[in-house]
Amino acid sequence: MTEDEAWPDLPVETEPTGEQCDAVEDGLRTGVSGVTATAAGAGVEELLAAVAGFTAQAIPGVDGVAVAVLSCPTDGSLPRIQSWVATAEFVRPIDSVQYETFGEGPCLTCIQLRRPVVSGALGSDQRWPRFGGRVARLGVRSALSLPLLIADQVVGAINCFAFDRDVFGEDAVHVGAQFARPAAVSVYNAQMLVEARATVDRLNRALENRPVIDQAIGIIRARTGVSTDDGFDRLRQISQSQNTKLHVVAQQLVEQAVRRAQARHSPT
Repeated sequence: MTEDEAWPDLPVETEPTGEQCDAVEDGLRTGVSGVTATAAGAGVEELLAAVAGFTAQAIPGVDGVAVAVLSCPTDGSLPRIQSWVATAEFVRPIDSVQYETFGEGPCLTCIQLRRPVVSGALGSDQRWPRFGGRVARLGVRSALSLPLLIADQVVGAINCFAFDRDVFGEDAVHVGAQFARPAAVSVYNAQMLVEARATVDRLNRALENRPVIDQAIGIIRARTGVSTDDGFDRLRQISQSQNTKLHVVAQQLVEQAVRRAQARHSPT
């Protein structure tokens, strides 16, 4: 069995009418321009909400949309769903079942395969027997999931749901794929901006805490005669043994030294 046979997902292409083509193009233009405008000053959550909202306008037949973003681990671990937003309340339990309960569903499959995934009958779709059965009981029968790709990296996914069967045809896949490209860039840039800001915050905190850490290392050296590196290692060991942040341990050590000095020089 080939991969395509194991993962049947794309519908047979049908020829859309002129009216349908106009509606699709209008929706696509609205969605792309809306995401581009929002991306300029939005945070990740706000941007995801905008992408979800514009997707609901751009793709015909959608009853609810969710946009999920993946974590970008730097320790070699596998990416995971970090957060998601939805345009309708009925989508939230669907995503919870997909990501947290069963670990299967169209979104996870599209991330794995790096291509759009379609289902027009979730209740009988053998790719996700547990997820499909649960979602069908919620009255949702059609799904379209689109990976958000930057080169070969998946940064998230757009998930469209509908109550009727066989809602998402070739035109929906085409529009969704076109819309997913600028959305992926916007989401990725927003993630990078958030991470850059977090790095700057960490560096600023490190700079603020450096003087007291240097003072504590100096105190340890004066008491023990060790090198600067050994003094830092001893300070770090205290931090780890007490499960306390390094700068807090350093501050405590400095304050203790000040109290001792004041006690020695105070009149009896």
